[in-house]
Amino acid sequence: MAASAYTPASQVLERHQDFFSDKNVIIAGDIQDSYPVIIPAKHVKIHCSQFHTYLRLHNSSYGRETIFSLQPHGEFYTGMNTLIYYWPKTKSEAQFQLSYLLHNMPKDSNIFIVGENRTGVKSVEALLTDFGTIQKIDSARRCGLYHFHADSRLAFDLSEWWLSYQLTIEKQEITITSLPGVFSQKGLDAGSELLLNALLEHVDIIKGSVLDVGCGSGILATVIGKLYPDIELTLSDVNCVAIESSKATLASNQIKAQVVASDVFSHLPDKYHLIISNPPFHDGKETSYIAVNSLIKEAKTHLKLNGHLCIVANSFLPYQTLLDETFSKVEVIAQTTKFKVYLASH
Repeated sequence: MAASAYTPASQVLERHQDFFSDKNVIIAGDIQDSYPVIIPAKHVKIHCSQFHTYLRLHNSSYGRETIFSLQPHGEFYTGMNTLIYYWPKTKSEAQFQLSYLLHNMPKDSNIFIVGENRTGVKSVEALLTDFGTIQKIDSARRCGLYHFHADSRLAFDLSEWWLSYQLTIEKQEITITSLPGVFSQKGLDAGSELLLNALLEHVDIIKGSVLDVGCGSGILATVIGKLYPDIELTLSDVNCVAIESSKATLASNQIKAQVVASDVFSHLPDKYHLIISNPPFHDGKETSYIAVNSLIKEAKTHLKLNGHLCIVANSFLPYQTLLDETFSKVEVIAQTTKFKVYLASH
């Protein structure tokens, strides 16, 4: 039997696809495949919060409206009567996304939530039980599929979802602001801290134009901008909440920078003196080196003469070999038992 081209969550939805044939469906959440493009329904709109997902689906959506944004607004919901929501890897992100989706979905809409058991999709029962009727309607492929009917419209105020914390680095007070779904939302993670300290010990490489790939809440670039105000900063990420969080962090610290949605270098045509990153190695719950491989292999063509790539990674990750194959000079400039900071140049 041939393996399915779709994720387990989408395979569960396939078992119920006849229900959607006459429905106007919004599909949102942690979309990991192309099933939203082919699901048989009267009308389909797709909301992507990940830029690489948007690029993939937008290019093959057969006319189905596909958007990339923090949250859909206004007319996107008009005439729609069904929501299919793919449960993400973190509960806080699910709470945030479901809150704005259920706030905007028309009254009496059919709400379906699907996800793998290992992502904690079962917690949707406790999350929504006070707001309407929720029941599990299928269990297969190690996934759960739930149907929810809201008693009333859920309240949503974006301003209530922002979290902020303070850092003091080199006697500079820095405010970090972020939304749910951003890596290390509540504090500086150990990898980024090691990378920052390593950069501050090698200040000669911080010059001209600096690119922060996978910027998250904008910590790395904001610290550089605060300490070195003449630097030309560019930040990029695939995650829409990271894009908005970085913009908010930069604004909180009165730092000017360009913030770009880009799948690694897909929408970054320029060259830089320094590229920095604390790159993710997970896509959803799966280990994935695709983005990091692209970052390392393509960085060389995005560096100016005598430019540098500086990244931090878990010590067990196999980046040394790829860096050695790509760059003429690679150093480990800082390390702990858990992390290594690599500095590469050509």
